[in-house]
Amino acid sequence: MANYIQRKQDVFLSFRGEDTRNGFTSHLFSALCNAQVETFMDDNSLERGEQISSSLQKAIEESKVSVIIFSQNYAGSRWCLGELVKILKCKKEQQQIVVPVFYEIESSNVRHQTETYKDAFKKHEERYKEDKNKIRKWREALTEAANLSGCYTISIDKVIRKIKKITIFNDSN
Repeated sequence: MANYIQRKQDVFLSFRGEDTRNGFTSHLFSALCNAQVETFMDDNSLERGEQISSSLQKAIEESKVSVIIFSQNYAGSRWCLGELVKILKCKKEQQQIVVPVFYEIESSNVRHQTETYKDAFKKHEERYKEDKNKIRKWREALTEAANLSGCYTISIDKVIRKIKKITIFNDSN
């Protein structure tokens, strides 16, 4: 049985700031807001640390849809990987809808952790030698998310249409 959560926003954006914050993600955020889709995008002032903050976890839980913007360096961020694990937990426990967006990266690179994702995991494995379970969860989360129906970033309009279709459908249920 799903837990009941009061939804505060329609969409949560998960992204690697250095890759997409000042480009694709900020444009997507603006377009969603202009389309009257309530959207959460972290503002860089949220507390950073080893684990994702409780305020960020709450924002994920309170969203109808999570959009994961996979980019070249997404897997290099422990923060992004922590968000991803939380998002997939909400998908499983609360039926949250998850939409992967592949920004200048192939879904197979995410799914199989090749190229930059392979390099990122070499570093994570060195750092977390004693916590192989964390690495396993991150790898499984990337594979699971990359297997979901998503979008390649041909245009922001395509992503917005998909999100609006999902949020309108969910509002009618």
